[in-house]
Amino acid sequence: MRIYLPATLDELDAVTVTADAARWTVAPRGAHAVTAALTRALPDEDEEGLEYAAALEAADDSLALVAARPDAPRQRLVVTVEVPDGAVQVVGADDSDDEDAPAPSAVEVLRTVTDVAIVCVHVDEPEAVADVEAVLAAADDDGPDADAALDAAIDRVGERDLLWYDWSELKDVPRG
Repeated sequence: MRIYLPATLDELDAVTVTADAARWTVAPRGAHAVTAALTRALPDEDEEGLEYAAALEAADDSLALVAARPDAPRQRLVVTVEVPDGAVQVVGADDSDDEDAPAPSAVEVLRTVTDVAIVCVHVDEPEAVADVEAVLAAADDDGPDADAALDAAIDRVGERDLLWYDWSELKDVPRG
């Protein structure tokens, strides 16, 4: 199964790159994939559109990971990998009105999968660091305009495109 793993840039330090592949160990964690629930939620999307939607959900989750790790670079990262179907469980919500429900693309990696080949990564350009930091600052603010500031900062980050890097270009991934 192809999954989109939210990650932080410093996690790429654990990747082993050879002439044939970039390999990584994937520990149990949340991820996103093209699931039946996502397909039902976006019936007009083709496969590429569904993959893009799953990757965007992973980018949102990457922002939460960056927030939880003060020493991590302030850029979102999505790592695309293929893992055995049995290593993944679908947890995505199906047509839920609950805003706290998992996204329809949500999956959980159930066990550690070693020696996984990375297909590609998507990462914020270095210029996005200021917008990511604005989200983190607004999330910590409890002033009267905090919600509006947070929404505006999240919108700015969401408008940024993630840069695509093939596994063979991991050494070229920019860090802000």
